[in-house]
Amino acid sequence: MVAAGSKEEAMAVGAIDRPYSKPLDPLHAVLLASAFALFLAALISDLAYASTYQIQWKNFASWLIAGALVFGGVCVAWAVIDLLRADVRRKRRWVIYFLLVAAMWVLGFVDALVHAEDAWSGMPGGAILSGIVVMLALAAIWTGFSSYRATGGR
Repeated sequence: MVAAGSKEEAMAVGAIDRPYSKPLDPLHAVLLASAFALFLAALISDLAYASTYQIQWKNFASWLIAGALVFGGVCVAWAVIDLLRADVRRKRRWVIYFLLVAAMWVLGFVDALVHAEDAWSGMPGGAILSGIVVMLALAAIWTGFSSYRATGGR
């Protein structure tokens, strides 16, 4: 049994009182995961185009990027709202998340412009940009789903 006022009781109460930051809203998470899946499919289409030279793979990649930009644009808007509503203690996490999602969207837009070029002139830049955008989307998902604990000493 823990004595009242002891160090163990203070540690137990402190562990319970520390709030976890809220992860992404479920709809926001679905939108972000959809953007990631579409950007990943675009990267796979780019790699298929690079190995087969079939123009249809580049067309697939262009359409997949356009769809990912739609979902990503909604995620950027939602991230701005979450950033504005964030608690002061949790603001740093939402700033990082917003920067990742915004960078994902901006580089995805640049990737769409590269894919709009003539077939082979967009390679290998289109595939490289698609790979970078996929990594940014994955980092945004990681940041958005992580639940940081507000700690005093760590």
